[in-house]
Amino acid sequence: QVHPVESGGGLVQAGGSLRLSCAVPGRTFTWYAMGWFRQAPGKEREFVAAIFWSGGSTNYADSVKGRFTISRDIDKNTVYLQMNGLKPEDTAVYYCNEVIGTLPRTPSWGQGTQVTVSS
Repeated sequence: QVHPVESGGGLVQAGGSLRLSCAVPGRTFTWYAMGWFRQAPGKEREFVAAIFWSGGSTNYADSVKGRFTISRDIDKNTVYLQMNGLKPEDTAVYYCNEVIGTLPRTPSWGQGTQVTVSS
């Protein structure tokens, strides 16, 4: 089974920025929407943002609106999450997946990428 590969995480200070990337090696995204989710220690995985592959319409969790931007590069078959104004509460492992609304479509998760925001 092929899993998404997330990258771009790291350690940043509060107010800093990171850009995450997601791709599926050797495959083209075929579902109509892709999204980012995150899971902080001791918490359930939660929806962060989604983008329609065709047209580029987006949807965000209230907690990240105005700070995060999801985008996609059709030619590179990659989904991005630009994160600005990071806060310590954004610390989590970030994952991508196909989405239906704000829910993950498949149980296939990659390793994720760790984002740690220091205060």
